[in-house]
Amino acid sequence: MKSESKHITPAKVQSNNPVIIAGWGTAIRGFRSWLELERGLSANSVEAYVRDVTRLQFFAANIAEEPFTPANIQAKHVERFLGQLFDEGLSRNSQSRILSGVRNFSRYLQVEKMISGDPLELIDAPRPERKLPDVLSIEEVGLIIDAIDLNRKEGIRNRAILETMYSCGLRVSEVVTLRISMIDEVEGMVRVLGKGNKERLIPIGQTALDTIARYIEEYRNFLEIETGYEDTLFLGRRGRELTRQMVFTMFRRNAMEAGIRKSVSPHTFRHSFATHLMESGADIRLVQEMLGHASITTTEVYTHIDQRYLRDQIMRFHPRQQS
Repeated sequence: MKSESKHITPAKVQSNNPVIIAGWGTAIRGFRSWLELERGLSANSVEAYVRDVTRLQFFAANIAEEPFTPANIQAKHVERFLGQLFDEGLSRNSQSRILSGVRNFSRYLQVEKMISGDPLELIDAPRPERKLPDVLSIEEVGLIIDAIDLNRKEGIRNRAILETMYSCGLRVSEVVTLRISMIDEVEGMVRVLGKGNKERLIPIGQTALDTIARYIEEYRNFLEIETGYEDTLFLGRRGRELTRQMVFTMFRRNAMEAGIRKSVSPHTFRHSFATHLMESGADIRLVQEMLGHASITTTEVYTHIDQRYLRDQIMRFHPRQQS
């Protein structure tokens, strides 16, 4: 009879060895506090890193041939953990992201002197898969924005959200936390609080500014705003900050109504913003700064998109390439 293979499902960690579990529980609680207080990471980043380490905890307590604790973690343990992720069919990108969380955990253990040396020092991350993101044409962006029904009460708000996202290349988390005080209408600039609480300044177009002004005048000024959200720009009916899921749902509904059949999300507007800048000849360093990428290698994917666009245009219009 074939034995049932175990998978890393860290929703509930159980083990026959309570010492193993106790050691991990204490370390992970401390790791969470360190990420929040010392590193100042966003709530989403903290949850992602803790989730990655909880995967390692589950592996250590339930799957590893030799159970281990944070205090005695070794390179061989992490290598076998990565092997388990590979066996479960996780993509190289997912493996690399999880390893990033474990590296931060190792750093925390060293800072707290729970371990000496870095057990991950000689471990290389899996080579990432360079998938090109889906992008929209300028015409398709316009179709999605124009598909918003302005006769609906929230229509002007939704249009202002999309105009702002495309004008500035914002992440969903950045647009839902945008503050009125962060917008300088005179200079045409927006101050954005991005990943890791890092601030950056981004130009905002007049179309987006005009739509925001109309949204405030026609919708926001009539809301009963909850305490604590007085400076939040985009609000729901109850005067609270919108959720990321609400923006996802709104975006996909409008994309469908616009007849867009590509696999798109609000993040596609961010990709399209960067791609359209690169296609127009914008300097990659400026695009990197506007997107808030820590490394330019993240931004370089848009040079590949630009090359693909160039090839498509040549194949379409060159007289010797046409059938």
